[in-house]
Amino acid sequence: MKFIVIVVSLLSVVLIAPFLIPVRDLEGTVDPLLLADEDSMFVNIKNINIHYKSAGEGSTLVLLLHGFGASTFSWREVIGPLAEEYFVVAFDRPGFGFTSRPLGKDLEVFNPYSMEGQVELTVSLIEHLGYEEAILIGNSAGGLTALEVAASYPQKVKGLVLVDAAVYTNDADNPFFNLLTNTPQGRHLGPLVSRIFLGNSRNLLDLAWYDTSKLTPDILEGYEKPLKAENWDRALWELTLARKPYDYSKIPVIYVPSLVITGDNDRIVPVEDSVRLAKELPLAQLSIIPDTGHLPHEESPGEFLEIVLPFLRSLATMD
Repeated sequence: MKFIVIVVSLLSVVLIAPFLIPVRDLEGTVDPLLLADEDSMFVNIKNINIHYKSAGEGSTLVLLLHGFGASTFSWREVIGPLAEEYFVVAFDRPGFGFTSRPLGKDLEVFNPYSMEGQVELTVSLIEHLGYEEAILIGNSAGGLTALEVAASYPQKVKGLVLVDAAVYTNDADNPFFNLLTNTPQGRHLGPLVSRIFLGNSRNLLDLAWYDTSKLTPDILEGYEKPLKAENWDRALWELTLARKPYDYSKIPVIYVPSLVITGDNDRIVPVEDSVRLAKELPLAQLSIIPDTGHLPHEESPGEFLEIVLPFLRSLATMD
């Protein structure tokens, strides 16, 4: 009997204690519209206020999709040079930057955090900008979204540039992930997990960069600014809840000209993953940038452009 009492007591603690931990709204956050830059633009698609920046002009649209924890700021070093030849647009994917963050019942109508929702918003943005198709450049999780757009809407994708794409690195079937997302206790604590994970941008950037001496206060500030947007933690948790294992069988049937790029010292997405992706995509080529981590377009923008621009120009010869 005593053993049963002990077991019941322990179970009670495990089951009830998480709900006793308060998850209050963050203080000091504001409407993301108030954080926008002078060159910021917004468009409302499916009741999501999407933040984006554009540069250049021309008949070819190059759409930039940032990675996890990043924003349009991630493309600051390359958007100008790319815009010398193309119309370039970088936008904040749902859950990041200054794009609005719907919650609650709004997600029952349309969930922008799901892969399906991200794909629909990307395609809708291409159409809103007045283009039939685009070249997609996606980094990390943005690379996965770009790949899925090509799988679902091949007619909308003229070419793919997949930069350290997080395709095979998926924790949707991780036991800890399942515990958090599939139990009421984990779902209650979710926003706190988001704050712990993304609250210290410096730790993530130290992991993402090979040469951390290149990290300046301005770069750190650029990454931390979106954390002033209201509900960023709750939206990040909704993004986590929406994750599903990816169907890798789609990759060999994506017949879109593709360039796979990786830094040779990526500690987030192993180089082997990019090598595998380049082998499995039928029309892909691979480039490895030396002395570079997870963010080649930020850490080694010159080398990045030397690889990307010839690829983009080659797509024009295929018309």
